[in-house]
Amino acid sequence: MPTYWKGKNIIHFAAFKKHIGLYPGDKATAAFKDELAGFDISKGTIRLPHDRELPVAMIERIAKWCYEEYRAT
Repeated sequence: MPTYWKGKNIIHFAAFKKHIGLYPGDKATAAFKDELAGFDISKGTIRLPHDRELPVAMIERIAKWCYEEYRAT
């Protein structure tokens, strides 16, 4: 599973038959709960279905948040 890492894990992602799994951690899914309405989420996981447009701007915001929150200092 591809992972962005900066002293520790920042965010992971993987492709599946019907969705892309984005794994920013449970703190991120809680922080972006309102923005993630309408997506299949569970603790630390966001499922982005292939039949919907990829929310690139949202993914970018989540990834930047994860970098700031999780990077090793």
